[in-house]
Amino acid sequence: MKADPRGVLTGTHFMDGDHACCEGALAAGARFAAGYPITPSTEVVERFAQRVPTVGGCFIQMEDELAASITLQGGVWGGAKAFTVTSGPGFSLMMEHIGYAAMTETPCVFVDVQRGGPSTGLPTLPAQGDMMQARWGSHGDYEIIALCPNSPQECFDLTIKAFNLAEEFRVPVMFMMDEVVGHMTEKVVIPPADEIEVTPRKHTHKSVEDYLPYGTNGDMVPEMAHAGEGYKFHVTGLTHDERGYPNMTPKMQQKLVTRLQNKILSATDRISMFEEEGTADADVVVVSYGITSRVAQRAIEMARADGLKVGKLRLITAWPFPENKIRQLAAHIKAFVVPELNLGQMVREVERAAAGKAQTFLVPHAGGSVHHPEEILAFIQEAVR
Repeated sequence: MKADPRGVLTGTHFMDGDHACCEGALAAGARFAAGYPITPSTEVVERFAQRVPTVGGCFIQMEDELAASITLQGGVWGGAKAFTVTSGPGFSLMMEHIGYAAMTETPCVFVDVQRGGPSTGLPTLPAQGDMMQARWGSHGDYEIIALCPNSPQECFDLTIKAFNLAEEFRVPVMFMMDEVVGHMTEKVVIPPADEIEVTPRKHTHKSVEDYLPYGTNGDMVPEMAHAGEGYKFHVTGLTHDERGYPNMTPKMQQKLVTRLQNKILSATDRISMFEEEGTADADVVVVSYGITSRVAQRAIEMARADGLKVGKLRLITAWPFPENKIRQLAAHIKAFVVPELNLGQMVREVERAAAGKAQTFLVPHAGGSVHHPEEILAFIQEAVR
């Protein structure tokens, strides 16, 4: 493998989603990762451990996922772009530190290659059962961003996007892959480094005397300084003031937590990414994401061949949820059909946003394999009756 000085492995490649995710992280400027081996995500950091020393970075294997999920945040405060990689059981262990990253506004990426659960479940087989955990897994009120690739190419492209969003909003970003996408091998085109848009750290230009670690300039996102640069700051998971010092009053709680939510919610329409096709005159819209969207595509084609008016809405951004788009569609269609590799998670958001204006049909699957297109087609046919 030959990369340019920035570590970008340009050209056309044949690689799986896990490896493409690693290449996306490197292209985005990630130079530190901490992790613990867990199927089916280990290949991401195996490749990173091999590649990153060539561009001056480091991977460290920690004793468990809890240690990995806080170590990566130390790397960020030291000046690096950083991430960790895991799957279901490890993701559960990381929840405390996802909340910590949200409260301390630490820009970082958590890659979750989903597998069947609960508990140890199906270590080598797919599911999409972590979608609600990604949003609500840690306690308290906060917002995150979550992206859902459906191909190795998107594993590369959207990993870069994940790092860019983390830096822009100073928020932990969840990268919600699944086992099939992670282990699927397809063509991946990696452009030259100068054609890849990379968002830099929102580093402060203020003097040491004027800098407030959690002070904002009107956009709700504070500038950042790094340890060892001479700035005075305090990083704590406690409710804190603009200096970062604990201030555990109801007034400060209201001010801080409201800002943590609103910096994402106010930008929902700008953050939200989805693929929309054939919805203008549709009777039914199929809402899907990840590997399930590729199976759903075949079901949609079969339904259209039978003369049914079926649209597609593929969620690329799962969180924040594109409820405005669902609301708009619900006003003129009969129903949504939502196939998921779980027994009902994102379908609840579709139903909530539809607010009774259109029916919502779940096509459940507990995981271990993917849907058959005919299963999704049967629900489409039921929805148009």
